[in-house]
Parts: sequence; C-alpha cells; structure tokens
Amino acid sequence: MAEQKNSQEQKNVQEQDINQLIQVRRNKLKDLQDAGKNPFEIMKYDVTNHSADVKDNFAEYEDKEVRLAGRIMSKRVMGKASFCNIQDLKGNIQSYVARDSIGEESYADFKKMDIGDIVGIKGTVFRTKTEEISIHASEVTLLSKSLQILPEKFHGLKDTDTRYRQRYVDLIVNKEVKDTFIKRSKIISSIRNYLDGQGFMEVETPILVPNAGGAAAKPFDTYYNALDEDVHLRISLELYLKRLIVGGLERVYEIGRVFRNEGLSVRHNPEFTLLELYQAYTDYYGMMDLCETLYRHVAQEVLGTTLISYEGVEIDLSKPFERLTMVDAVKKYAGIDFSTIETEAEAKALADEREIHYEKWHKKGDILNLMFEEYVEEHLIQPTFIMDHPTDVSPLAKRKNDNPEFTERFELFITRREMANAFSELNDPIDQRGRFEAQEALKAAGDEEANSVDEDFLNALSHGMPPTGGIGIGIDRMVMLLTDSSAIRDVLLFPTMKSLDK
Repeated sequence: MAEQKNSQEQKNVQEQDINQLIQVRRNKLKDLQDAGKNPFEIMKYDVTNHSADVKDNFAEYEDKEVRLAGRIMSKRVMGKASFCNIQDLKGNIQSYVARDSIGEESYADFKKMDIGDIVGIKGTVFRTKTEEISIHASEVTLLSKSLQILPEKFHGLKDTDTRYRQRYVDLIVNKEVKDTFIKRSKIISSIRNYLDGQGFMEVETPILVPNAGGAAAKPFDTYYNALDEDVHLRISLELYLKRLIVGGLERVYEIGRVFRNEGLSVRHNPEFTLLELYQAYTDYYGMMDLCETLYRHVAQEVLGTTLISYEGVEIDLSKPFERLTMVDAVKKYAGIDFSTIETEAEAKALADEREIHYEKWHKKGDILNLMFEEYVEEHLIQPTFIMDHPTDVSPLAKRKNDNPEFTERFELFITRREMANAFSELNDPIDQRGRFEAQEALKAAGDEEANSVDEDFLNALSHGMPPTGGIGIGIDRMVMLLTDSSAIRDVLLFPTMKSLDK
C-alpha cells in the first residue's frame, strides 16, 4: 500500500514538473509572437538536402552551402558557440552554431530554442576536429515551436500502449520504428512494381457493400442515409474483382483496407491491408508459383536478401516452398489419417476423442480444418503451401475433379502464420449458388461468419467466367515477416485501440 502511495506521489510530481515545462514553452512562444517572430506564420522553407545526402556524399558537399530542416533532438550551449543535432526523414546531422556566424540577436533566439522545435538550417558542410560531418550554420530559422515535452533521450518512448496511441512521438524518438514504416512503404511499392510488370492492372472496388462476402468473417454494419439501406464494410475484395474477370480484365489486383468485426491479437487487427489478385486462364498451381516468386522478389528488392531472420529463426525464401495437402499434413504431424474418415459422425467422434471443440453446424471438412489448426500450424515455420482444403470450408474454390470433397485451394504458412490464401476459382454459377445456399443455412444455424447469397455475383458468373486463379495476401503479416516485427500493431501506423475513457 505504501509503495502504491509513493508511486502515485512520484507520478503527481512528474506531472507537475511537466506542466511547468510546458508553460515555459508557451511563454517562450508568446515572447516570440510579441516580438513579431511567430514561427507559425512561416509558410515554407526551401530544403535542398537531407542529412543522409550530405553525410553519404561528403566529398561532393564539403564547403558547399546547403539548407536542411528538421527537429532539434539535442543541444549544447557553450557561450559564444553551440552545437545542436537535427533529425529529418533520412537521419540526423550535427550543426555548429556560432554567434559570430548568425549574429547576436539570432544567437540569442537560438539559445532559447527547445528540444523538439523544428528548424531550418542554412550553412556550409565541414568536418569537426573529431571528424564528425556537420553544418556550419549561417542562418537558423525556427519553423515550428514544440509545446510538448519529448520522452527523455536515453530511455525513449518504451510503453507500448503510449507508442501505439501516440505514433507521431514514437516515430520521432524511435529510429527503428521509422525504419519499419519506410520499409513497409517500399514493400508495397515493390509488390505493385512486380505485378505491373506481370501485366496486372490495379483497380479499386467498393468499401461500403450491400453484401459482405468473400471470406469467413463477421462484418461491421452501418447505415446509408441517402439510400435508406443497411450496408457493410467489406471483409474481402474477392467478389468485385471476379466481376472484373467476367468483364474481360484478365489480370487485376487491388491493395486495400478490409474490415472484420473480430478480436484483437498480436496477429489480428479489425482493419488491415489486403492484396488480392485474379488471373484468368490459370489455376492454384499458377498462384503458388506467383506467390513464391513475389515473396522472393520483394525480399530481395527491399532487404537485399532472401535469407531473413524472424525472432531469431532463419527463414529461407530462396528454396522451393514445401507443398503438403491438408490431409497429408494432419497425418504427418498428428498421426491421423483423415482419408479413412467417411462420415461426419466419425469425424465428430474423433474430435470428441481428441477433445477438440466444434460447433453443432460443423461438418466433416470443418473437423479436418480444426485438426489442422490444432496439430499442424505450430510446425509450419519455413514457407509451406497447405493444399486441397475441404469443400465445407471453401465456398468459393473449385472442387477437385478426382475428389469433390476437396477443393483446389492452398494457404501459405511462414513462421506458423497464414500469409496467403488462394484458389482455383469456382466459376460454375450453379455450384456457386448451391454453396451460397449452404452458407445461408449455416448462418441461420448461428454461424455469424458464413456468407450470404450474392445474386449480382451469381448473375456475373452466369455470363461466363474463364478458369481463373486468385490469391489474397495479408500485407501486414508480410511486413511483419520482412521487418522482424512480432506484433501486427508494430507495422500499423495507427492500430485499433480501445478508447482511453473505456
């Protein structure tokens, strides 16, 4: 009890100290404004270079004049001359600020600047006696006054909840965080460049939809006032992209946000970024080849290697990815030969024996899928395609000709996580209607994630869709893998968080 009291007292003192420091900054701003030097009235600053340009090409810039802008991250005032370090997009650089170089009034203003202020620095490039590449300032311009206090330099911002809620501070003080999101941008650009080079066309499809289909997920619901209709946020990109395949756009893709009304975890955020692509006249084997090549291409282009480390484990993207059917995977890792299970009753009896929970509406194929999740996923560390999912859990995939209980579908697993989901797409409108109706029955029985009948999509299929391969790849999980990030929130700039008042 005493420890809690002391802790609260320390917190109260810290808050009082911070409030006093913030007031000091506000007073400095008022003094500037009263003197006609309001930094918020400055409209622009002509930046010629970033810090890394100067430091990486010193021979080219030595003794040349440059103009950089960034945030003051440290400052040492020493009488007639001082040093500060400014941080910009590409890194940080030291600046030498002398009274004789910028003038007495400007130097007095500089000494009053705070850590966190944004400044423009004009000056010449040189090396100090300690060989540090620096800018000898001839002009320092305050571009924005920081009225808040940055986290203490040596400890930084460590509390994860605060980091996610105040990502702007996280980006300022944690270099590795900024590097992660720069890599994320490069990964998405690399994906686009690769697909564009393969003849795919990027398109956009609706986010607000009357029928949220294409995945097993509960949607977010909303209301469209102008149309007087209930609508949903999309849970997938699939059904609209397939309409475009029907329309003759033979290779299409979209990178967009999708929304699923589900729980939060280190792997799940209710809104996330999904890549879906569809290619006419190919099948799920074509999608396997494309997926494997895409992962290698992106890793090589962004990281410079296909041999990566994730949480201390080496992942080799250069080797051919292993391919296992779901039945063979369960047999390999659980010792259960599901090919000998003939009825739903037998499957449920086996689940009971293994103490695997299932819902009353689950069928034989659902039980196999549950067995896979229970016994196999934890072993799939190196890239592995799990093929031939049961029809019961694959309402949009084409049945295998030699065994209609299974479909031409695969999921890619790396580091125990599903990274991609792909099909030989079902293009038989009669079969598709039957599977939609089976999904409707599941929904009526209580399965909130089951699909509904989409009449317009069925109408599109009725016009004829060519044999087509399709794949969905979770961008966030790909970024997690390629940046060695353990939680999905670490690769989302603004992850979903519970409101502070909750």
